[in-house]
Amino acid sequence: MDQAIKSNPTEVLDSQQMTALLVRVSKERDKQAFACLFQHFAPRVKSYIFKLGSDEAMAEELAQQTLLQVWRKAHLFDDSKAAASTWIFRIARNLRLDLIRKEKHFEYDDHDLTQIEDESDSPEKHLDRMQHTAIVREAVSQLPPEQAEIVHLSFYEGLSHGDIAERLDLPLGTVKSRMRLAFKRVKDTIGGTL
Repeated sequence: MDQAIKSNPTEVLDSQQMTALLVRVSKERDKQAFACLFQHFAPRVKSYIFKLGSDEAMAEELAQQTLLQVWRKAHLFDDSKAAASTWIFRIARNLRLDLIRKEKHFEYDDHDLTQIEDESDSPEKHLDRMQHTAIVREAVSQLPPEQAEIVHLSFYEGLSHGDIAERLDLPLGTVKSRMRLAFKRVKDTIGGTL
């Protein structure tokens, strides 16, 4: 695996390779393994943060902070509990949420208790979200395998359309077309239920 990564630094890593690299960072503080993870994840995390609504500069900053946390907290990674990509994107998400909370905090007068909102979900909202998640999951499970695979790679592994095309050895247009068809089918399936 090392030779493949060294000889082709733009190679898309699969889940096992990402996990193996993160384990090496965790156990051996392997700088080369971290460099490979950084090269793979930095643009993907930046894109993910940008898609969540942050501006370009904030997405760049949070991507850097995320990978710094990966280096600092690699010893906390447990490959039996999560894939490397899941763990890394969770760090990115949490950093973004922390930043949003800090920004909200400064918008309010700390002494004006009428401005403090309860951010916890009510039981009704929690149940509603769980039901929506189940409906969407069921709709995705009904997709043809080639569309479901693209949805999985995009939303669960955080790959761009270009990365998906490269991984599946498909033309970019085919990936985009399958994604559009998948969205339409899911929308048609859940249209009346949400």
